Amino acid sequence: MAPLSRRAFVATAPIAAASAALPIARAQDPAAAIPARPAATPHTRFAANVEMWWGKLPFLDRIRAAHALGFPAFEFWPWRGKDIDAIAALAGELGMACAQFTAWGFSPGLNEAKNHDRFVDEIEASCAVAKRLGCDKMTVVGGNDVKGMTQAEMHEQIVLGLKRAAPIAEREGVMLILEPMNIRIDHKGHCLYGSEAAVRICRAVDSPMVKINWDLYHCEISEGDLCGHLRDGFDQLGYVQVADNPGRTEPGTGEIHYPRVLKELHGLGYRGYVGVECRPSKPEAEAAQALWLADQW
Repeated sequence: MAPLSRRAFVATAPIAAASAALPIARAQDPAAAIPARPAATPHTRFAANVEMWWGKLPFLDRIRAAHALGFPAFEFWPWRGKDIDAIAALAGELGMACAQFTAWGFSPGLNEAKNHDRFVDEIEASCAVAKRLGCDKMTVVGGNDVKGMTQAEMHEQIVLGLKRAAPIAEREGVMLILEPMNIRIDHKGHCLYGSEAAVRICRAVDSPMVKINWDLYHCEISEGDLCGHLRDGFDQLGYVQVADNPGRTEPGTGEIHYPRVLKELHGLGYRGYVGVECRPSKPEAEAAQALWLADQW
C-alpha cells in the first residue's frame, strides 16, 4: 500500500480523529445511562424535600412520588400539623427513611434567653416524634435579628440554648442540626449565616449530637469556596442540603459544580443523606435526572 502523502494526511487527520472520538464520547456520556429511577444514585444518598417537590400533591402522595423516582429518603419542615403515624407507616411500607425534619423554626428565636425554656420543651416533644419516624436528625434555626442585641450576643444565646438541649439529644440519640441561612436573598435579617459562624457555635456547644445542617445553597451565597469550608469545618458537619444558585433550583441549573462538591464531600467521608431542598425548575422526573448527573465523577 502506497504511503499517505503529507497533504492527504493533513486533510484526513481531523476527520479520522473526530470519527474515532464519537463512540468514546457516547460511551462516556452520563446522560445516556440515566436510569428510570434517577434519584437512586451510585454515590450520594439523596433525600427529597417533600415541602418543595410535588407541592400540589397531598403530603403522603409526595412521599410516594419520591419513592417512584428512586429517592431512598425524604425530609420535611415542621412536624406539627402533620399525620406522623401515617408518615411513619408509609415510610415503612416503602422502605424509605425520614432523613430529618424541622424541630425549631425561625420564631420565637433561639437567640433570646427568654425562649430557651420553650425550646427545651419543644426539643423533648420533637425527639418523641423523631422516634416514631425512626429519624435521627432534626433541624433547629437560630432566629432573626433581635433589636438591641449584637450578633455576638445572639450567637452566645444560641450556644446557651443548644447546651441546654444537648443532653436531651444525647439521651435520645437524635442529632440537632443547626442551619445557617443566607441574608442576601432568602432570609434578610437572620442572625446566623455562613458556615464559619455555625462551626464556632457548634464547637462551643461541644456535643456529638449538636452539629450543622450544611445547606450548600445558603453557603454558596454567603461565603463561596464550598469545598474549602467543608474541609475546614467537617468535624461539625451533621447533614447536607443542596440547591443551585441562582434560583434555588436543582443542581446543574446554576453556578455550583455539584459533581466536584459532592465528590469532595464523599472524599471527606460523609455518607449521610443529602437533602434536596430546592424548587424543581422542570417536572420532578426531569429534575431528578439532574441529581444523577451531579453524582457522576
